[in-house]
Amino acid sequence: MDRTHGTGDGWVGERIRLRGVEPEDWEGFRDLARDTDDARAAGPVDPPRSAAGFRAWTTERALRPPGGDTFRLVVETLDDQDFAGSVTVAHTDTRAGRFMTGIEIARGHRRKGYATEAVCLVLAHMFTEQRCHKCEVEVYAFNDASLALHRALGFSEEARLRRHEFIAGTYHDVVLLGITAAEFQAARPRPEPR
Repeated sequence: MDRTHGTGDGWVGERIRLRGVEPEDWEGFRDLARDTDDARAAGPVDPPRSAAGFRAWTTERALRPPGGDTFRLVVETLDDQDFAGSVTVAHTDTRAGRFMTGIEIARGHRRKGYATEAVCLVLAHMFTEQRCHKCEVEVYAFNDASLALHRALGFSEEARLRRHEFIAGTYHDVVLLGITAAEFQAARPRPEPR
């Protein structure tokens, strides 16, 4: 199936592309929400959302202008243009040169390197094009896969917010990790523009 989204190819890695949200992505976002609920032993934290609610939410995001201080991109596989997850940038502080990012990969696409590529594409853009200095992520202490991913990318643990979030009937720690532009660039060869 040939699906072309938006006016450009997006940010392209070896196996994935980061592209803008399209209205037809609503099922992918619904499935991501289900995966998140399944990962929390006691089930969903929020009330169930209807298919129409997911359609409206996704359409609203698809109509937002690109860029800005907060944005969400779809992680799409290059081989079959399949929805593999999403990556976000938020809490951008242009004065301090700091931002936060988050990544969600759909269950059937995990352990294939997509999250690593997606985070690296976002970091490369924010550090080089937006001139940011530092990226931070917040990870639930029980999320071993996400902690391992970020540590492997060079993020360092900077703080632990003890008993910070209430999920599935229990308080959980949140780990704050960070990486500077210099740390990220020192560990990777400069990518050639495509």
